Amino acid sequence: MAPTFGAMSIAQLSFLIQSGKADPVEIAEAIFDGIEQYADKAVFTVLLRERAVLEARASSKRIRDGRSLGALDGIPIAWKDLFDIEGIATTAGSVILAEDPPAKRDAAIVTTLKNAGMLAVGRTNMSEFAFSGLGINPHYGTPENPHSKDEPRIPGGSSSGAGVAVAAGLVPVAMGTDTGGSVRIPAALNGIVGYKATRGRYAMEGVYPLAASLDSLGPLCRSVQDAVWIDAAMRGLTAPTVIRQSLKGVEIVIVRNIVFDGLGSGIAEAFEGGVERLRSAGAHISSIDIPAFEEILALMAKHGALVTAEAFALHRERLAGPEAARMDHRVVLRTRLGEKTGMVDYIAILAERTRLIAEVDRLVGNRFLAFPSVAHVAPPIAALEHNDELFFAANVKMLRNTALGNFLDWCGVSIPCGKGEADMPVGFLLSAPANRDEALLAVSLAAEAVIRGDWI
Repeated sequence: MAPTFGAMSIAQLSFLIQSGKADPVEIAEAIFDGIEQYADKAVFTVLLRERAVLEARASSKRIRDGRSLGALDGIPIAWKDLFDIEGIATTAGSVILAEDPPAKRDAAIVTTLKNAGMLAVGRTNMSEFAFSGLGINPHYGTPENPHSKDEPRIPGGSSSGAGVAVAAGLVPVAMGTDTGGSVRIPAALNGIVGYKATRGRYAMEGVYPLAASLDSLGPLCRSVQDAVWIDAAMRGLTAPTVIRQSLKGVEIVIVRNIVFDGLGSGIAEAFEGGVERLRSAGAHISSIDIPAFEEILALMAKHGALVTAEAFALHRERLAGPEAARMDHRVVLRTRLGEKTGMVDYIAILAERTRLIAEVDRLVGNRFLAFPSVAHVAPPIAALEHNDELFFAANVKMLRNTALGNFLDWCGVSIPCGKGEADMPVGFLLSAPANRDEALLAVSLAAEAVIRGDWI
């Protein structure tokens, strides 16, 4: 039986490759065999076997010749269906874009990681136009959460296929985007690590947008160490500059308001277990209310959501024409809400956002914030597919905790901390104000094993 390379961390695979114990071509072939044997065919929308094997051969030769590009040379990666891949259309989880001309070149960040030696395995499934935190897609199917033991459960979205591809052991890392939680939500629901970088940390050229004021990128992977390596490569570095920080004396603030409202069974217990382990490891734990959270919700109620306004502007012509009939009707309904946000409303949202970011940054300072990544575990798929009212209610609750961080331009790392209802994974979200990514990753490196506890 072929080695389960897809179930390894980047660090494990890198050791095997650089030491000559495994060849990139062998790894690539085993990865594709594993994907083809996996029962759920909704995880990937496109496989790039020919390209990946060519890249693997080039990697293999470099390493044999003593010219390795570094720790990521020969490592497979899957790309969400928002990233341009040369020679194929970027469909954004929609059948409407399937007939578009093929991309003339890779997205900038795809090129950057190719230059680090990574192998592009394929495109992962997603919520249509990235506009749902649930991961349900009526066109290409909905990937099933691999942790479910009772009935098919959602993967979380919008980076649904990315979360499942890593959690199921098909690939060591998948790249996602995060506008309201689309990296951290599937990471939490699938029991893996998801790192949402500060908006603007990486090149966005060739990435299909949802809301430019909120869109950010980040990897879904097995460990914070893997995220650190990917982050460095995405910034064009040959090695990470993040240094693991001791937890002793690190100030972690538990946010009390909004994010604990209506928690599902087992979420609070799993999260609090992680908090107590951090306290025992020497972290300084305190709690705080962030008044801006209530203000953000009030702002949305008054003027509409920023993401919806920008999504409507992007899709306005499409929604007014015949293409709307070929879209997920729930995406259509939600996007059309943005029409209610006029120019005066939009300007008011941006002005208030600037004020609130500055206020919260002063309040938080150099501390790190913690709360559950998602308020509940992954719910069953069937009921959500057939009940729009339930779908929209679940989507709002799914996005609530993470979207607050997007509005405030935070970076964040979701780390598994235990299990809740139906033995499903729970995520622990560590966040920091904008551009404190390296500090956040340094603390997350030290905190990961503590937060995980006995949960693997």
